[in-house]
Amino acid sequence: MDSQDILGPAITIPPSRTPAEMACVYASNIISSIHAAQRLDSRGKPTVKVTITTGKGKFDAIVPSGASKGDYEALELRDGDPAFYGGNGVTKAVYNVEHVIGPALIEQKFDVRTDLSKIDEFMRKLDGTKEKSNLGANAILGVSMACARAAAAARDEPLYEFLRQQTGVTPNGYTLPVPFFNVLNGGAHSGNTMAFQEFMIAPVGAKSITQAVQMGSEVYQELKNVIKKQFGGAATGIGDEGGFAPPIRHPAEALDLLTTAVKNAGYEGKVKFGIDPAASEFFRKDVYDIGFKSERPEPLSRKDFMGLYNKLLKDYPIVLLEDPFAQDDWETWKEFNKTCPVELVGDDLLATNIERLALAKEHEACNSMLLKINQIGTISEAIAAAQKAYSYGWRVFVSHRSGETTDDFIADLAVGVGAGHLKSGSPCRGERVVKYNRLMDIEDEIAHRRGGHVYAGEKLSA
Repeated sequence: MDSQDILGPAITIPPSRTPAEMACVYASNIISSIHAAQRLDSRGKPTVKVTITTGKGKFDAIVPSGASKGDYEALELRDGDPAFYGGNGVTKAVYNVEHVIGPALIEQKFDVRTDLSKIDEFMRKLDGTKEKSNLGANAILGVSMACARAAAAARDEPLYEFLRQQTGVTPNGYTLPVPFFNVLNGGAHSGNTMAFQEFMIAPVGAKSITQAVQMGSEVYQELKNVIKKQFGGAATGIGDEGGFAPPIRHPAEALDLLTTAVKNAGYEGKVKFGIDPAASEFFRKDVYDIGFKSERPEPLSRKDFMGLYNKLLKDYPIVLLEDPFAQDDWETWKEFNKTCPVELVGDDLLATNIERLALAKEHEACNSMLLKINQIGTISEAIAAAQKAYSYGWRVFVSHRSGETTDDFIADLAVGVGAGHLKSGSPCRGERVVKYNRLMDIEDEIAHRRGGHVYAGEKLSA
């Protein structure tokens, strides 16, 4: 198949167009207005919605927010007024979009079709800080996301194709990611005593996204039955990301529940596990206290903590560990990575930041990057981080946040950057399901109109 067949028909301006027609085409790609509003995320906390208008129409974006945030993330701007949403209001960020970023961008007359990186760079300079603290990463990201959608429309392309071109992924077909469903919650995402934040199921044995979603949903429903039988119906409440939060304490208990659910659903060998302990949350004075959420501390030395992981990797079909150590515990990351047999993902460790990636490469600390767009604050910088990770021979794992929205941008992003896997919570709750539904829509569209795609499966990358 010719690469152009995969990409679809090229978008060109016929040379027969008059200067006036050319000017009209250009004008349709210029931002004419930028508006923002305060809306709610999945935790009921305020976030920023941005709408930009070009000659092609209106393009929206709603910004996510995290609960367990690393120290190296770009800064969300919150109002801090305890009488208004408990200090979590974002009216300052909304003001900055409408009265600072918007007028300045419109005056520049950027062409959204070609200038996303210039738009993002302009906003970074307008903010003037490394962590985007003046204008707020939540303000800047909302504009960047909406501009990316406008750029895709200006090119008459789907968002995932525009993002693929920005990333420079080789045009030999699309990679559809393995969905990692967070089905058991602990840590900062739940009220139980489990220290580890996420236990995920990954349908690597599926043949397509559609089948993977089916498998994940069936295991999730069976897991509910298993938990109800063992702990009672009251234990089937869910955490921030839709995962169950039963009264368990140790990671082996969680993995035993998953093993039973997978077996009962008939998917042994086809569904593997991933763990995100979010270990920075319970790193205390050179030890990892996996009892930090209970009245019984259980501190483990670095050596013992690595031993715990090695036992879990031996006993269960785990294919991925994310943030198993604290964000600045470089020596433990490095030591563990020497013999780690699975994908070792940096989240808080890297913060989707090229400078942190370079440090991790220097330390040989991990072999994969978690990509969160609000950690860095612009789409161009997120893509640059993915490109850097690939240049190191690493994988890229696209992720949602615990405070999510019904915006499905990251589904297109996962396909666009060629990531072999994406996590967006459990197969329940609208803000989670919308990403998985979008992936199935993309799969159908590529199959019927564009051709050339593969489900990542066991490899977690193409």
